[in-house]
Amino acid sequence: MVIFNGKGVCPAVAAGRISVFRRADIQVKRLKTDDTEAELLRLEEAKKTAIRELGEIYEKAVRELGEANADIFDIHMMMLEDEDYNEAIAEVIKCQNVNAEYAVAVTADNFSHMFENMEDAYMQARAADVRDISNRLIAKLSGNSGNGNIPDEKVIICADDLAPSETVAFDKDKVLAFATAYGSSNSHTAILARSMNVPAVIGLGEEFLSAVKDGDIAIADGFSGEFILNPDEKTMAETKKRQQEEQQKKELLRKLKGKENITADGRRINIFANIGSAAGIGEVLLNDAGGIGLFRSEFLYLENSSFPTEEEQFLVYRRVLESMAGKKVIIRTVDIGADKQCGYFYHEKEENPALGLRGIRLCLAHREIFRTQLRALYRASAFGRLGIMFPMITSKWEIDEIKSISVQVKRELTDEGMVFSDETETGIMIETPAAAIISDILAPEVDFFSIGTNDLIQYTLACDRQNRHVESFCDNYHEAVMRLIELAADNAHKHGKWIGICGELAADTNLTERFLRMGIDELSVSPAFVLKVREKVRSLDLS
Repeated sequence: MVIFNGKGVCPAVAAGRISVFRRADIQVKRLKTDDTEAELLRLEEAKKTAIRELGEIYEKAVRELGEANADIFDIHMMMLEDEDYNEAIAEVIKCQNVNAEYAVAVTADNFSHMFENMEDAYMQARAADVRDISNRLIAKLSGNSGNGNIPDEKVIICADDLAPSETVAFDKDKVLAFATAYGSSNSHTAILARSMNVPAVIGLGEEFLSAVKDGDIAIADGFSGEFILNPDEKTMAETKKRQQEEQQKKELLRKLKGKENITADGRRINIFANIGSAAGIGEVLLNDAGGIGLFRSEFLYLENSSFPTEEEQFLVYRRVLESMAGKKVIIRTVDIGADKQCGYFYHEKEENPALGLRGIRLCLAHREIFRTQLRALYRASAFGRLGIMFPMITSKWEIDEIKSISVQVKRELTDEGMVFSDETETGIMIETPAAAIISDILAPEVDFFSIGTNDLIQYTLACDRQNRHVESFCDNYHEAVMRLIELAADNAHKHGKWIGICGELAADTNLTERFLRMGIDELSVSPAFVLKVREKVRSLDLS
C-alpha cells in the first residue's frame, strides 16, 4: 500500500480499478514544402474542423454541466480565431516553407512560453489553453482523432493532467474519480470535476505518475486529497464503510426537501443558490433552494463575441425571474476583470488585474455598458422579485454614482412607457477589507449586503487564489476574515439591513453555526449544497 498526498477538489471518496489516460501519440516532423498556399489551406480546413468539434463539446458540456461550466470551450473557439495566433502560424509556414503541423507546434511553444513567463497567474494559466487548442489543430492536420484511451467500464482515471476537453470527453457514468499528478484547485479541469460531482485529487506529483498502472486498485479521497494505491483489506473496508455512510447522508438529505430552514431553537435563515446562467435554474428548483442569492451576469458577456444587447439581457433576466415564480432572485452586475477576462472588453494590460479595473470600477469607467445592463435589469424586474447587487465596492462615492445612474435609467424607462418594479432591492458585495471596515457608512445607502468570501479572503490575506503556490497560505478560517464578516453583520443589523454570504464559505458546514451566531441572515451556495446546509441549520440550537 502506497499513499500519495495531493489536494482534494470534490468532496467524495471513490475506490476501484485504475485506468491510466494516454493521449494519442502524434509525432510532429519538420517537412519542407514548395506549396505554402496548400499548407495554409490545410490549416484553414483543420481549424474549421477543430471549431466544429469544440462546438459539439460545448453543447455536450452545456447539457451535462450547464452553460457556466461550458464557457471554457467557447473561449477555446475564440482563441482558434485569434488574429495574432493565426498570423504567427501563417508566418512560420510562409517564411520557413514548412508544413502546417510544424508551424502550429512552433507557434504553440512560443505562445505558451510567453504566457508562462507572465507574472499574472490568470495569464499563466492560459498557456494550457494554447497547448490544448494547438494539439487539437495538429491532430486534425495529422488525420488523428487526438483522443486518448476512453474507458468503457467504471474506473479511476489517472493522468499527468487533463485538459478541459479531455475531462468532458469522458462518460461521467464510467468515471469513479480523477487523479492527476499536476493541476490547481482553481483550474478549469478541477471546476469541471466538481460540476460533474466526480471525486478528484490533484497535485499528486511525478512519483504518482510512474507508480500507477492499468488494473491496479486505488482509493481517491476527495476530502483529504489522499490517493491510496493498492490499499490493504482494512483500508478498503474502512473506505466502503465511509461510502455507505455518505450514501445514507444523501438519502437523509433527500428527506429534507420541503422542510424549513429553522434551527432547533426557532431561528430562521434563508438558504439560496448561486448560478452562472439560466441553465442552472433546474438545479436550483430540484434542490429546493429558497431563491437565487447570486446570478453571475458576467457569463452573458463571456459567452458572447460582442457586448450583449439590452434585449438579449432582458430576455435572460426575465426568464430567470419568471422561472423562480416569485422567489427572490439577486443578479450581480457584470464582474469582468481579474480572473475573468473578455477579449472584446476595453482591457489594457494590467500589472495586477485583481487590483485593477474590475467589477463596479469597469462599469463606472464605461457607463454605457452599465446603463444597458441596468435598463435590462429594471425592465425584467416587472416579472418577479428582483435584487440587484453591485460587486467590488470600496467606498460610498461609488454607491452615490450607482444611485445617480439608476435614477437616470428609471426616468428614461418611464418616459418610454416601460414598466418596472418600484420594490427592486439594491445591495452591494462586501468582498474587500475596505467595504467591511466602513460597512457602518455603506449600510444606510443600500438594502442588503452579500459577502463574497472568495475575494474577501484573497484581499485580506494578500493571497492570489489563482496561484497554486500560495494555496497553503490561503486560510479560509483566518480570524481576520471572520472578524470582518462579523463587523459587516453588526453594521448591517444596526441599520436594519439584512446580510448574506454568497462565497464558497457559505457551504462550509464547519462554519454554519458561527455564521448564524454572527447574525448572518442568508447563505447562498451551489445548488448541490442547499440540502446539506439545511440539515446543518436544523441540527443547531443557538439558545
